[in-house]
Amino acid sequence: MKLLEDKILNVGRVLGDDILKVDSFLNHMIDTDLMMAMGEDFYQHFKDKPINKILTLEVSGIAVAFGAAQYFKVPVLFAKKIESLTLGKDVYTSEVISYTKNKRYNINVAKNFLTEDDHVLIIDDFLAKGEALKGMFDLCQQAGATVEGVGIAIEKVFQGGGQKYRDQGYDVYSQAMIERFENGQVIFIGE
Repeated sequence: MKLLEDKILNVGRVLGDDILKVDSFLNHMIDTDLMMAMGEDFYQHFKDKPINKILTLEVSGIAVAFGAAQYFKVPVLFAKKIESLTLGKDVYTSEVISYTKNKRYNINVAKNFLTEDDHVLIIDDFLAKGEALKGMFDLCQQAGATVEGVGIAIEKVFQGGGQKYRDQGYDVYSQAMIERFENGQVIFIGE
């Protein structure tokens, strides 16, 4: 998606060899026009699938998922990373390893919000090694829900997570696919 790639090139910052900082428009401060354009792009890609729910992770995936949900006219369910007394104990739980935080944590979804009747589009802001996806797939499997596809804002292709799920037969659609970082610059696939 050229609009997202241009935003990354203009205001994103590469940190080290494998981190892209996009906090000025995606995961700290949100460019709402961009989120809606990304949502429409996801809709165009997945519109022929029987999606009735979008699943994402708390916190950074919510804005992207919300943009898509506006076009699909379905609810967004986000897996909670923080335990809450209001969530209760009747939940599906999976462990996720955060690449950028170098930390393990549990994600939780209330069982009454994810069921075997659900046809899910998983959406997330980043895809690196696929650990967050692994946790969301696990939640769907526990619920008996069908994963219809995966929408990713930014995929770091060089870390292999996307290809792992494509090899398993999933429709993984990434709007910006980064081949590598070179001298502090982002190089997209095909450049």
